[in-house]
Order: sequence, then C-alpha cells, then structure tokens
Amino acid sequence: MFLHSNATSHKWAFGAIAELLDNAIDEIQNGATFVVVDEISNPRDGNPALLIQDDGGGMDPIAMRGCLSFGFSEKSKSSIGRYGNGFKTSTMRLGADVIVFSRHLDKRVLTQSIGLLSYTFLRKENYDRIVVPMVHYEFNTSTGTLDFLHGKEHFMSNLLMLLQWSPFATEAELLKQFDDIGPQGTKVIVYNLWANDDGIVELDFNTDPRDIIISGDTRKIQTIPAWKLINEQHIGNRYHYSLRVYLSILYLRIPASFRIILRGEVVEHHNIADDLKFPQFILYKPQNAGTVEGQIITTIGFLKDAPNVNIHGFNVYHKNRLILPFWPVVSYADSRGRGVVGVLETNFIEPTHNKQDFEKTSLFQKLESRLKEMTWEYWDFHCGLIGYLVKKKHPTQNIPPLLSSKATSNHKSSGVGTAKESQIRSGLSLPNSKSRHEQGLQLKRKDNFEEIQKLKRQAVGVNNLSTNGQSKNQEKAIVLQENETLRANCLKYSKEEEELHVKVTQLKSEIEKVDNEYARLLAELQEIEKVKPEKGV
Repeated sequence: MFLHSNATSHKWAFGAIAELLDNAIDEIQNGATFVVVDEISNPRDGNPALLIQDDGGGMDPIAMRGCLSFGFSEKSKSSIGRYGNGFKTSTMRLGADVIVFSRHLDKRVLTQSIGLLSYTFLRKENYDRIVVPMVHYEFNTSTGTLDFLHGKEHFMSNLLMLLQWSPFATEAELLKQFDDIGPQGTKVIVYNLWANDDGIVELDFNTDPRDIIISGDTRKIQTIPAWKLINEQHIGNRYHYSLRVYLSILYLRIPASFRIILRGEVVEHHNIADDLKFPQFILYKPQNAGTVEGQIITTIGFLKDAPNVNIHGFNVYHKNRLILPFWPVVSYADSRGRGVVGVLETNFIEPTHNKQDFEKTSLFQKLESRLKEMTWEYWDFHCGLIGYLVKKKHPTQNIPPLLSSKATSNHKSSGVGTAKESQIRSGLSLPNSKSRHEQGLQLKRKDNFEEIQKLKRQAVGVNNLSTNGQSKNQEKAIVLQENETLRANCLKYSKEEEELHVKVTQLKSEIEKVDNEYARLLAELQEIEKVKPEKGV
C-alpha cells in the first residue's frame, strides 16, 4: 500500500519517465553518452515492458541498495534529482514491478548488481514491509569468473526470489542482460505496466513505431476548421501524449556528445525560443527580504503560427529541466495574451518532489505576478503585428523604460539575448518614432535600475547620448551597435564553453577506456604468469 500510494504522486506517466531520464542526464558527468527508451517483451508472458538504459557510471552494491531504498540520495546540489525517492515513485507509477541491472568499475574493481522492486511480489507474499531482493557479483581477475558477494546463503535466498518474480527464470538469463551494457551502465526494465480506466495498457507502443503514446490522451482542440489541424499538431498540444515531442523539449540544453534514443531513433532537441517571432529578452531580478536571489532572462514572443494557434504560456525550466510546460499565467478569455509564449530558467525556487510544479513560496508567487505583467505588456505593444486591434495604452508613471528589439528579420536571427544586452536595453530608451514597435516596451525595471545606470556609464559613448548634442539617429545607431557587440561576445563565450565541455567529456571517456584496457591487460598478465613454465624446462 505504501508503494502504491507513494507512486500516485505522479499523475502523468511522462512525468514518471522523465524522472528516470534525469538519472541518465546526471550521469553525463560520469561519461554517459546516451540513454535508450524502448519497448521490450517480457519473456515470461510476452507482454510489453518499458526499457530505460544508459552508459553512465553505473552503481556499485552500496549505491544499488541506496537506489532501491526510500529517502536515500547522494546527489549533489547541481544534480536534477534531489530527494532520492524519484526512482521508486516513477517506476511504481509506470508498472507494478521493476528490475534493475547495473555494472560499475571503480579502481579496477568490476561489480554487477541486480535488484527487484516488486509490488506483485510483496502483495502476493503478504509482506507487511518492503523487501527488495538483490544479488551482487564481483569480477575475479585471477579466475576470470564472477564471485557472488555477501555470503552464499544470503545470495541464494535473494537469487531464488529474483528467479521466481522477475521476467527471467534462470541465473544465466539474468546475467545475459549485462551483455549489452558495456564496461559501465544501468538497465531498468519496468514490467506489468499499468492499464488505464478502460483496461488498456497506458503506454501505447503500437500506434507509432517511432514513439510511445499515452493511450486515449490525444487531445482535440476546439477552434475554427481552418485552424484545427495546425493547433492539434502543434508541439504545445502534442507533448501531452507524445513522448518523442515531450523529450525534445524536456531539457533546455543537451551536450552534443549525449543522445536520447527513443524506439531506436535519436530524439531531436527542440528549443521553444526558436518558435517565437518578434521576441523580446526581459531581465528580472527576484528579491526576497531585500536580497536579490539571482537574475532571470525571459525570452517572450508570439508563436510563429499566431494568431492561428490557441496556445500560450511560459515554459519554466529548473536546472536545465522543464518543470512547467506552456504554463498559462493569465486568463485568455478575451484573447489578450493569445499566442504569447515565454521561455525561462529559474533556479532560485524549488520544484515539488514529482518535478511537475514548483513549491508555492512567496518567490514563486512574485514570479507568477511578474510573468502576468510581461504577458499583458508584451501583448498590448505587439498585438497589432499579428492582426489584432491595438487598444489605447494607459499612461504609466515612474516606470523606467525597456528597449524593445526591432521586429525585423535581423532580430529573428539574433537568438537569446545576454544579461548585459537585456540590462542595456532596459536602461536606454530610443527616441519616439512613427513605428510603434520601434518605440519598444515600457516595463517596470525598478529592481535593476541602479545597475542599469552603472552599465550606461560603462558603455563607451552611451553615457553622453542625451547630452552631447548628437542627433537622434546617431544615438540610435550607437545603442544598436553596442547591443550587437554584446550579443556577438555572448555567442562567442557560449560556443567556447560548449566546446570545452565536450572536450572534458571526451577526455573522461578516454581515461575510462585506458583504465579498462589496463585492467584487461593486468588480468591477462596474471593468467600468463600462472601457466608460465618453470625455469630450465
């Protein structure tokens, strides 16, 4: 009952799968280069089972016990996982039973561990506590065989339970599961998958051979016939029921050396910010008890298909992981805000344990209020660009101006703005012009006004724009040139950082390969020394 109630924290099956992928993403630091998500057949009964496998560092026996225990975690603060409970809640949400295979190499000691967390086993055996059968092996370099750990009696007792309740009937079949794991890695198999209220297995592997679909969750959108298809096929609708679409936006950044492979095909990473037209980059510095908690740059704009799409909201990431997809912060009953989408990463507020929402703290409430303001302000100044009637703007007092990026093809290719760029934009206003969207947004920037003034003083030639007697056109040209320089520097540094990260990952992988080769050669040398003939023979 505890396992069952604990698993209900995940209302959404894809949220549970994402938890398992987070473990693989965290293993990138240990050399992981891929995670596989696929369907396999349960050899016991032929029913479908869910496979998730990575080539990360794997788990030694101690780590395996921690993985299958509740409330245990050794993850760092930079990791996506936090509570040490996600593996259990997510696997039990997807199916009644899960078996885990993990191979780990540390200081030339190779171990293999197998663990079973089975709701079926506990229920049918009438256990009043959670019992997790596990067996552990260590590779003996002298004999070239696997030795079991923790005593024969303990090993045999756990092995018998594994053979009775897992999908594999013999020890040889269990050990064969390590054949495709490689030097290190982990394989998770969730079987006896749950069915929905109609008695149909919740995860549909048959509708699309390239995808995993949530059975019966294909969403129909009510709109005019001419717009119906474009709305139903939009990523903002399809992520609800298509795992391939959801995984494409699950992480804000993925290293070039890492791949998510679904049903044998690599998932193409998708940056939602690339789907926006007339984008703006808005800096927000949340404060708590007078202390600045960091800074957020929100990319906001209209979806490229606006006004034909009835999709809107903010995609909020935490430590690179999507927590709230297309979060509707305002009511769209009167079309105000329709088609406005934003992307941001906020690490100063904590997600809930299922990583599908945030803790409702005062900082979260302030963020929600600020995003509402952004939506309405952006809409009021830009709705005319997509064919809506521009309403008369209400006068605003004591609000430092924010410089809008021009809604031209040049801006579309600029990508996400830097913090400095956003700060300079928020501290300078262009002269009035006949074109509304050259005037820019007028947004509240009290929280960073002092820093804006500092940046204005530092920017060469910018601090004297309003007093040096230059023409308005010269002022505008200097500001835009400074923005372009800052943007170019940002792109340069980002590229260098990504290249260094890839190089570090490659070096770690090469070191691991050298260690493995050394261990193999050492084992061969020991074998040769055993059979070496005596002197004089």
